[in-house]
Amino acid sequence: MTQTTQSQPKTRAQIADKTLRTDPWWRSPMVTATALTIVVIYLTWASLVNNHYFANPYISPLYSPCLATTCAKHSGLDWIPWLSGLTPAILIIWGPMGFRLTCYYYRKAYYRAFWRAPASCAVREPHAKYTGETRLPLILQNLHRYFFYVALIFNVILTIDAVLAFRNSSGQWGHMGLGTLILIVNATLLWLYTLSCHACRHVTGGRLKHFSKHPVRYWLWTQVSKLNTRHMQLAWVSLFWVLFTDLYIRLVSAGVFSDPRFF
Repeated sequence: MTQTTQSQPKTRAQIADKTLRTDPWWRSPMVTATALTIVVIYLTWASLVNNHYFANPYISPLYSPCLATTCAKHSGLDWIPWLSGLTPAILIIWGPMGFRLTCYYYRKAYYRAFWRAPASCAVREPHAKYTGETRLPLILQNLHRYFFYVALIFNVILTIDAVLAFRNSSGQWGHMGLGTLILIVNATLLWLYTLSCHACRHVTGGRLKHFSKHPVRYWLWTQVSKLNTRHMQLAWVSLFWVLFTDLYIRLVSAGVFSDPRFF
């Protein structure tokens, strides 16, 4: 009688080392973690300090629109007295931060930098199992498509702030200072970052079976796709420019230096 031998099930190669890579794979997640930590610390401080966020005619993007009675007089909304104990930045930060936290690129950035999921390609992650974004809190990442529309509203408001920066302290049009240019660049970068978003790409060309039947949407989709190739760079540049804009206005408001005027 011939004895039948059962084949053993195949398993993955058991490698004890974290990775076999010899290049400095840890450098990128370390730089990302450092940069994001600096951003979080600055945003937390700037959102709670509640002063020096307005230097006529400039208002910090972190405090616009102004939704509390503690606001300096500006074009913002100043009509919620029962929220006067909170800083204006705390009232509105959920919008732009929600958009960035759920952004596809930022997910990759902080997943790798802080959660090591994984830290880099071909590097073993410390988690025993993978559940994806199917449970709380990561399932909330699916709100990104809705935060996209919220971000558009904030972009419009910050664009209006840039236009209002062409007025002088007396409210007369015809003023232009360095702060005006900074606000214009800030609004432009935020529009580019938002429009380069994957959600925007889906809105313009998603669910279309035949591009030939929708030439306008196809053209929009191709333009957004071009921006999408620079989404990572735009994400970082726009983020740090918001911080730079806030810092510039704070320094001018605190009297550290005067805003250079062109006319």
